[in-house]
Amino acid sequence: MEDTTMMSSGKEPGENTDDTCGEAVANGAIATVNGAKCVYYDGYWIRRYEVPTDEEAARRELIDGLTKRVFHHAEPGINTPGYKLKTARAAYEREEDLQRKRVNAAMLAGALLNRGSDIFGIIFQMKKRGIEITENNELLLECESCFLEAFDLGRQVRHYSGEEGLDELWGEPLKAFSIPIAEYYESRYIKIAQTMAAIDEIVHKLTQVLQTSTAFDGGVGVLNAYAIAAKHVIETMKTDPVIFEVWPEFVASGNNLSRFRGDESTSASPKETVREGNKLIREGKKLMEWIAFARVPMPATMVNFIIECDAYIAKAKPVIAA
Repeated sequence: MEDTTMMSSGKEPGENTDDTCGEAVANGAIATVNGAKCVYYDGYWIRRYEVPTDEEAARRELIDGLTKRVFHHAEPGINTPGYKLKTARAAYEREEDLQRKRVNAAMLAGALLNRGSDIFGIIFQMKKRGIEITENNELLLECESCFLEAFDLGRQVRHYSGEEGLDELWGEPLKAFSIPIAEYYESRYIKIAQTMAAIDEIVHKLTQVLQTSTAFDGGVGVLNAYAIAAKHVIETMKTDPVIFEVWPEFVASGNNLSRFRGDESTSASPKETVREGNKLIREGKKLMEWIAFARVPMPATMVNFIIECDAYIAKAKPVIAA
């Protein structure tokens, strides 16, 4: 991968761009963008981090962090300790009501994920003590089995908002367990690019909403500021000191967007129409927040939001034309 410098390009990390000085950029290209080391994937320059040299320690840290991350974004009550796996499975198997069984599936997924993470921690400590663990070791096979089943059942777990599930998060510990760390980092950049594209799609649609009325003058700038901050959050590891600049900007710009309201008195649009537009702004801000936190797209929730926006635009445009 060629490393170049792009200090004068005006591009920002996380910004969508398909060219460097008029030339196409290949996925995996590395460059310094406004002082930050970045890697390019699917139209975005993304803040890049070096692959850890101690693969085993990095894998252990990743699996532990990814396990905690799953529960941080999942519905409450499913962080079942690994030692309760047998009880969780029995409850799931005997439940017949479909709604309750889904929740039992989520609780079982939680137990399996915690059990897998616990086992891997034990394996890591054994390896540190010089104990050889072969690929067909019983502990290693059980660890893999737990992650696989957790991923399968994780499809039934919902986001803490009650919206769609984030089954991709349940697959992350399995991925960190089964592939080289360098490949995991590459897959992370690809997922970040997809997540940034989701943010841009929401912004594009919400911009169309704001442009339906003079009541929303100034809103596009506030919206774009939040989207840029959200993409910086998506690409930045919490262990990176720059998070102390990135996170405050994200919170402050989010507060600005939350406070923004279309002015009913400055537009010919009916007050109710302006209020509906304000509701969409709040919904869009919340959706971008969820996506930025989880670092994965939420396609089903996005589709519903876009349908809402399109319905609003179709209704608002005739009012403006009149």
